[in-house]
Amino acid sequence: MTTPLTPRDDYRGSGLVFPEGFTFGSATASYQIEGAAAEDGRTPSIWDTFSKTPGRVWNGDTGDVACDHYHRVDEDLDLMRDLGLHAYRFSIAWPRIVPTASGEVNQAGVDFYSRLVDGLLEREIRPVATLYHWDLPQYLEDAGGWTSRATTDAFERYAEIMGAALGDRVHTWTTLNEPWCSAYLGYGQGGHAPGRHEPASALAAVHHLNLAHGRAIQALRATSSGDPDYSVTLNFHVLRGQGDGAAEAVRRIDALANRAFTGPMLRGEYPADLLADTASVSDWDFVQQDDLATIEQPIDVLGVNYYSTATVRLWDGISEKQQNDGHKGAEGGTAWPGSDGVVEFVEQPGPYTAMGWNIAPEGLEELLVSLSEQFPEQALMVTENGAAFDDEVAEDGSIPDPERTDYLRRHFTAAHRALERGVDLRGYFVWSLLDNFEWGYGYAKRFGIVRVDFDTLERTVKDSGHWYRELVRTRTVGA
Repeated sequence: MTTPLTPRDDYRGSGLVFPEGFTFGSATASYQIEGAAAEDGRTPSIWDTFSKTPGRVWNGDTGDVACDHYHRVDEDLDLMRDLGLHAYRFSIAWPRIVPTASGEVNQAGVDFYSRLVDGLLEREIRPVATLYHWDLPQYLEDAGGWTSRATTDAFERYAEIMGAALGDRVHTWTTLNEPWCSAYLGYGQGGHAPGRHEPASALAAVHHLNLAHGRAIQALRATSSGDPDYSVTLNFHVLRGQGDGAAEAVRRIDALANRAFTGPMLRGEYPADLLADTASVSDWDFVQQDDLATIEQPIDVLGVNYYSTATVRLWDGISEKQQNDGHKGAEGGTAWPGSDGVVEFVEQPGPYTAMGWNIAPEGLEELLVSLSEQFPEQALMVTENGAAFDDEVAEDGSIPDPERTDYLRRHFTAAHRALERGVDLRGYFVWSLLDNFEWGYGYAKRFGIVRVDFDTLERTVKDSGHWYRELVRTRTVGA
């Protein structure tokens, strides 16, 4: 017999009021929505190359057109205003800004983002700009990508360009989005661009992304003439241990997934256990003197991306190893260098989203409280949370998506409980504003609170979007 959930347990809060000043926003990423992949001077990114490689992306989908946001920016800005968004988190396509290895600035690219920022401000929406959401210029990957220290030099220069161009108007600068994905899925596991299966390269990428963050913060501070906030966004793994040795399994994955970034960024050090766990893979000789001091830059807010939990246990080395880590697999690679032969990811109980991710709002509360305890002086922001479901258009043209609405209601309840427990949580960005190109899954997975018909590119606000509009208007979680 099971004990039924109480209203407190199921996280379906009602009448919960968020404080004045709490930021309600939504988020997107450049390659996922912009399209115009070869227009106005933009050159290929690693995702252009990856998506056009047969077998890499479902259905052979690419971001060539995506949501055509590049041409429909005014329509999308009006949509954001109609939803009442306080802030919009977008990313800048590096290959639009610095399209060639010569380093010359493409003014047409700069002008697009300048118009976007001005359009947001005209509609009283705060611009939150991410420098890097995975679309590395292909010419940099050809020279080694994030395994090369030279890429951090290029990123610093790119940050200087954008700081000078937009730093008078951007409300918040974010250096990187989810460097865990860039490093481990891109260079180790291979399910993301550039699709490499090199465990040592993944660790080199971890460090060079960390270093790029620190150098970019310095460059943005030096060039931004306004008074922006500075941030980075990390995707945290909320872990559950199982079986004998559960604590050891959790410790190993926590080191690779979480502390490989929070350690250097917020404490100025790589965890000793991380270095020991990965000693058979890399000697970390790419870490140079003064790098850690450069990486540890003060930030105003730490971006927190959360979707689900993961359950780990020590692998017995005999049974078939489970790999339910929530990421689209690629043959022959691993996202867990040094622990791949030690730890397995076991299947978790549902319910699940269309991504196969378990729905666990308590994980968000737990994560926010844990980060607040680890870094008590650090303000937090939920920079991504949302869910993919298989939406269908009703006969009247509406898009009822009760599962997504319920998902958001439960996770906003979790965030509110974290606030009640004293967490300095400044806001919440729903992923995603629009259905879009979902990386290796192409257009098969829909995260948007606004539906995009990928044949006509028509936008339609889903029921979850209407629910969110009311939450923003009232600051109150409703049923």
